[in-house]
Amino acid sequence: MAGGKEPIEVRFRLFDGTDIGPTKYDPSTTVSSLKEFILARWPQDKDIAPKTVNDLKLINAGRILENNRTLAESHVPVGEIPGGVITMHVVVRPPQVDKNKKQLANSPKQNRCGCTIL
Repeated sequence: MAGGKEPIEVRFRLFDGTDIGPTKYDPSTTVSSLKEFILARWPQDKDIAPKTVNDLKLINAGRILENNRTLAESHVPVGEIPGGVITMHVVVRPPQVDKNKKQLANSPKQNRCGCTIL
């Protein structure tokens, strides 16, 4: 392992509470590589599925991890949890709907509420 660091065992928690993993990774593994792993093992029965690595966000300890950084650079607690599994949350970015946004902005608003609070 790079720099004599122990491998990090990571579990990926999806939006519905299901998990991918746990799997052991070298601390020099990039976040982008982790996303490729997730994309390749994404459950086929999910309604929401990412198409590319850019559709995924990994969150660890409340921080979004950057693609070009390694696990060690992302301050994942390397070796601090002996025998422990780190759970990272996976968020799928909603599909881009640029054309629909323009149509919605130009369309007349319907079913508007005319309520007044006194």
